[in-house]
Amino acid sequence: MTLAPPARPRPHVLAEGLARSRAHEGVLVLGGALLTAGLAQVSLSVPGSPVPITGQSLGVILTAAALGPMRGLAAQCLYLLLGAVGLPVFAEGASGVGRLLGATGGYLVGFVPAAFVVGLAARRGLDRRCWTALPLFLVGQLVVFAVGLPWLALAARLGIAKAISVGFTPFLPGGLLKAIIAAVLLPLAWRLARAHRATARAR
Repeated sequence: MTLAPPARPRPHVLAEGLARSRAHEGVLVLGGALLTAGLAQVSLSVPGSPVPITGQSLGVILTAAALGPMRGLAAQCLYLLLGAVGLPVFAEGASGVGRLLGATGGYLVGFVPAAFVVGLAARRGLDRRCWTALPLFLVGQLVVFAVGLPWLALAARLGIAKAISVGFTPFLPGGLLKAIIAAVLLPLAWRLARAHRATARAR
């Protein structure tokens, strides 16, 4: 009589089905930082605004939901570190501490708490269905604005109304689109992961 091996616990976030060693953890965190860096190069300038429309926040919410709160936070901290030391990972290939401390630096710094919030909610399963994922990913982007807008107003010496008009309002359609994209991709990824686990158990 042989005993079946104990079943692996169901993952709370997608990464838990992949991270089986410290090396895997490091690769996942690096991958999250590099995905954010890649999407940062999808950039459109906004007339009259120092803040470009980029794919960065899509990278933040996708990686945070997939990695969970601590890995997601680590990925964004690594992303900021890579940019601060001079690698061209920020929007339009920019880099350096000056970009972090400048008028748009608050948006970059806001990626860190946004990743933690989204990752924490993802651990509770809110990324697994479109109708719960969509509001989650909208809230994640609002966290970025909650840090970026006051920073922009202070650094650029703008009034609150002006900061909102150049640093928030133009980004609402893009933010909604990015939330919709993520709200489609994450539940789809979960369905594929469940199908893969079911196939593996059947073998």
